[in-house]
Amino acid sequence: MQEQRKSTDQAEAIYAALEQNPNLDIRCEARFRHAQLLRKLHRFAQSVALLRRDIDEMPNAQPVRLELAAVLAEMGNISAARRELRQAQAGGLPPQVAQVVKQYAAALRSRKPWGGSFELALAPDSNINRATSAATLDTVIAPLNLSQDARQRSGLGIKESNQIYGRHDLGKSFTLVPRVSSLATLYQTSQFNDISASALLGLEYRHKADRITPSAGYTWRWYGGNIYARTQSLSLDWLHPAGKRAQIDTAISLNRVRYATNSLQDGMIYTAAVSYERAITPRSGTSVTLSANRQTARDPGYATASGAIGGVYWHDFGKTTLFATASGSRLGADARLFLFPERRTDWYLRGGIGAVWRKVEVAGFSPVVRVAYERNWSTVGIYDFRRVTTDVGITRSF
Repeated sequence: MQEQRKSTDQAEAIYAALEQNPNLDIRCEARFRHAQLLRKLHRFAQSVALLRRDIDEMPNAQPVRLELAAVLAEMGNISAARRELRQAQAGGLPPQVAQVVKQYAAALRSRKPWGGSFELALAPDSNINRATSAATLDTVIAPLNLSQDARQRSGLGIKESNQIYGRHDLGKSFTLVPRVSSLATLYQTSQFNDISASALLGLEYRHKADRITPSAGYTWRWYGGNIYARTQSLSLDWLHPAGKRAQIDTAISLNRVRYATNSLQDGMIYTAAVSYERAITPRSGTSVTLSANRQTARDPGYATASGAIGGVYWHDFGKTTLFATASGSRLGADARLFLFPERRTDWYLRGGIGAVWRKVEVAGFSPVVRVAYERNWSTVGIYDFRRVTTDVGITRSF
């Protein structure tokens, strides 16, 4: 064992030296072989970092991208592995290699029993409570003066999100997938703290290249330190490859929501969404999502129906991934709320840009920055708002 460890250390030292070679082909080949060694040692995060550096310098090196897909699959990051395969196919593959990739994509599944992701960021926000900037609102009784807390407030928050999942094979075609996640935005003024946590249990069924996953779970949300809502959910997700470069993800869910502060909002939420993701080139891709939402409530003024469309585009520039997002939606209530003269109708737009810098990766963490602008126009003044958000932090999948 000691001799084997010594041999491994020597090999790593040689690869590390060759990775500094000024010749592009030599240093990329050294990183590729080093990454393969690290994969055998189950040091997956380090292997991924080296392979991504190779792709940064040689984006058309398809063997490197295929190796990256294999390592990501072993880490349990199936969606990222599938994306790398689509990017490889977008760059063109020899017929015999394309056939192998097709078979691998169809059989792709995780061999890692658990995994997850973590992100921590500073989050400056121009409107932490998504509130109107108006000082008064028109009501059926008289103009209503809003307190300072009910109006737009800016603040600097800390945002944390994480997810941990497990995978337990139940046979050739079925895998049990438990999952827990949390999302929290914390401010110095604790009355605006927003925290949610979810627990979900899914059963993944694999048929050829498709994956169908029914799930059941529970979500808790706290606002200002107090319980805000409890949600029981049933969902079904179907992932279907659409040719060599694309995939279609269809999701439907049924949710029962109970609000702690206003029982008139209690009801059901029905959602449906279809996403189409496509690799454009080996270094870029896009996705488009159409969704619909129906929420019932004891008071029809809180019952709504909405539809939305959103898109994402990403492009790798050297060791930086830039991405842009845009979405829009329309929401309408069943009836007007007693206090307000009009039935609620909203138009909502959101646009954002961001970047991930892999070059500065430390212990698997990479810096990430996002900036987004939101605007909601509403016939009910309390829901009419503008918002600018920024996230500056670190992110990692494991």
